[in-house]
Amino acid sequence: MTEPPSPPEPSRARPGGTRDAVRLAVVTGALGVVFGDIGTSPLYTLQTVFNPGDPHPVPVSTDSVFGVVSLVFWSVVVIVTVTYVLLAMRADNDGEGGIMALITLLRRWGGGRSRRVTAVLAALGIFGASLFFGDSMITPAISVLSAVEGLEVVEPSLKPAVVPITAVILIVLFVVQRRGTAAVGRVFGPAMVVWFTAIGVCGAAGIARRPDILKALSPTYAVGFLTSHFGTAFFALAAVVLAVTGAEALYADMGHFGRRAITRGWLFLVFPACALSYLGQGALILDDPRTISSPFFLMAPHWARLPMVLLATAATVIASQAVITGAYSVAAQAARLGYLPRLRIAHTSESSVGQVYVPWVNWFLLVSVLTLVLAFRSSAALAFAFGMAVTGTITITTLLFLFVARARWATPLWALIGGGTVLLTVDLLFVAANVTKLVHGAWLPLLIGVLAFTVMTTWQHGRQVVTAERKRREGPLQEFVEDLHSGRVPTLRIPGTAVFLNRGKATTPLALRANVRHNHVRHEHVVILSLETEPVPRVPPDQRSVVDDLGHTDDGIIHVTGRFGYMEAPDVPSVLAGLDPARTEGGLRLDEASYYLSKVELRRGKAPTMAPWRKRLFIATSHLTADAAEHFGLPGDRTVLMGSHIEV
Repeated sequence: MTEPPSPPEPSRARPGGTRDAVRLAVVTGALGVVFGDIGTSPLYTLQTVFNPGDPHPVPVSTDSVFGVVSLVFWSVVVIVTVTYVLLAMRADNDGEGGIMALITLLRRWGGGRSRRVTAVLAALGIFGASLFFGDSMITPAISVLSAVEGLEVVEPSLKPAVVPITAVILIVLFVVQRRGTAAVGRVFGPAMVVWFTAIGVCGAAGIARRPDILKALSPTYAVGFLTSHFGTAFFALAAVVLAVTGAEALYADMGHFGRRAITRGWLFLVFPACALSYLGQGALILDDPRTISSPFFLMAPHWARLPMVLLATAATVIASQAVITGAYSVAAQAARLGYLPRLRIAHTSESSVGQVYVPWVNWFLLVSVLTLVLAFRSSAALAFAFGMAVTGTITITTLLFLFVARARWATPLWALIGGGTVLLTVDLLFVAANVTKLVHGAWLPLLIGVLAFTVMTTWQHGRQVVTAERKRREGPLQEFVEDLHSGRVPTLRIPGTAVFLNRGKATTPLALRANVRHNHVRHEHVVILSLETEPVPRVPPDQRSVVDDLGHTDDGIIHVTGRFGYMEAPDVPSVLAGLDPARTEGGLRLDEASYYLSKVELRRGKAPTMAPWRKRLFIATSHLTADAAEHFGLPGDRTVLMGSHIEV
């Protein structure tokens, strides 16, 4: 794809040891956060493909083993290496990646195409983000279950303890989320280095026993299996896709570590280790077809199986941590882009603004994950549900990237059509294969995705309805200011500073209008503050605020626009503290300032703005809204709420 040239490499004059140490530290950190999900896929992929309980079982034979291993290898190459590492990760939004970033890129660069096309693509992106919530529920359940199931290999009598142990691990994992990942993150990277080294060594040992398995690296085995045994191979794709679970995490977490660190970690450690593991498991199954019950753990020597179970459990906890954190980030970004109500968000790291904790999402995920574990009770049963979320997200990401590539880099149509046809054909084959599992569990992530999509689009539409009604009631701000300045609306001017939060500068804050109408007073300094979420992750400090005197420089009334990126937490006091007194018609007494918020109570009305059920959903969703004073960093003892009713 055509794109701007990459920046030059750092100068060789810098000390090589320091530069290499920094690079190694960044790559190691990426291993602990980004690759946890995809790095634990070898635990259950081949076991699921050859699961005899599958409604469309793949028979164990030499042809099928070579064909499946080749399919797994080349699926990882095409989807992870090509689609994500080499292509999608080049489409960054000021360093950030993921579906939400692609949506903002479409908004920014899609101006040349129709609004309808842009809206449809954005809706697809929101559905992809919705599917990610399903992934966030299924990944912790299937990952930890698959690791703890290794106890059955070590001691079969421990089988009844698998589900209770899994539940305890998951409860502890979610309970400690409020402490953040900053402290734990330091050990995540080294732990995953040990994990990838271990699975690579075990895989290499298996290959040494049956080196002919290396022939599966040839794509002819994958293509031959698909063409000669299409009926079997097609249904096998529903399980083969498990090898690429976590690919979206490589893209979504790009802002934390950068494209180069993730690319190096993938190409030089993660991909080789996973490939060796799959090849080793294939060799083991060729030697003894009975090992399909648990080829990953049976590949290890008997003495190493218990340590491998413990290491696998640690790795799956790390994988779960990564996807849970991803759910927090997606929810926080969706709220800032207007697709979810304002949620209570806690930043858990002083050094990384992207590390957030969203309590409501955390406890909702815990209940959902425990429900899945208790309902499905095995990783094999959950695998049927897992693939649908993964394939849906991958396909949508590929499609959005192709549009962004055309709009942003003017990539030639012949390249887009040729490359896009190949990539989308692969993606859609996986989607079609997973559709066959709908009645066996694939309906679950689709249901979760549809529900999340419905909630987000309903909130966005309802928010537009409420905003339109507020504008009608508030009236033009400029006209209101002129009435105050001319004395047509008599008021007593009292000492102090009052800050009124508003949605923009076109209308008058309800709280300000009510204060003037009922109390006939206004403060010496009146700041009308609007906060905007820009389609970039972060806004530089020198672009944080814009001041408008609203036509008069002597009335003490100004409008301030505070600008934040969608990865930032809005902080009103910090915006005001950064203002130049020369631009605010005198110094603001922020230590004594009063903050006024307009609180709106929603009621279901008769106007045909939305379907009745969507009105009920919108009002119910509004109850999730976090306390405004806390969300905007306002001092609680100096914040005044003034309410009104609006019908939707």
